[in-house]
Amino acid sequence: MSDREKNIKSVQFSAFPEENPSPSEMRTIDLLLDIPLQLSVELGRTSSRVKEILEWEPGSIIEVNKLAGEPVDVMVNSHRIARGEVLVLDENFGVRITNIASQRERLTRLK
Repeated sequence: MSDREKNIKSVQFSAFPEENPSPSEMRTIDLLLDIPLQLSVELGRTSSRVKEILEWEPGSIIEVNKLAGEPVDVMVNSHRIARGEVLVLDENFGVRITNIASQRERLTRLK
């Protein structure tokens, strides 16, 4: 083992506080506000054979394993950060956020 390998130590990080950020921390957070994130809402899941998928056309209906009115997961970069309910707004769908994971839960899921 070389001298360099003997001096390697594991890093210890302190836990994030559960309180509101200070003004100086908010300025630091402002640096991250323009980072794009992938947001997705999973309405349900199903499985199909390749033959069935190749037969899809506009207007095809795909049945999923959720019932109307069931809560949906709101995902950011494949991590659940909130739950919501599906709404119809004019002719579009939307999601009303009903529950947001705590800061600790969100940080734990990113590990």
